[in-house]
Amino acid sequence: MTKLEQIEKSVTELDKQEFQAFSAWFEALKAERWDRRMEADAASGKLDRFAEKALADSRAEKTRPL
Repeated sequence: MTKLEQIEKSVTELDKQEFQAFSAWFEALKAERWDRRMEADAASGKLDRFAEKALADSRAEKTRPL
């Protein structure tokens, strides 16, 4: 049995309260990893072209208020 299969089996065996706690923890982990990825992409310049496009659109009044 692979590690993933073991995890899947364990998760399916959680009771309601344990599953809710696991879900909250997992969502927080996903958010943390996403944040780190965005920070790394921003620091490396991968997002610069998107920021430049957004700023150019704003200056050209091609945007609308949220």
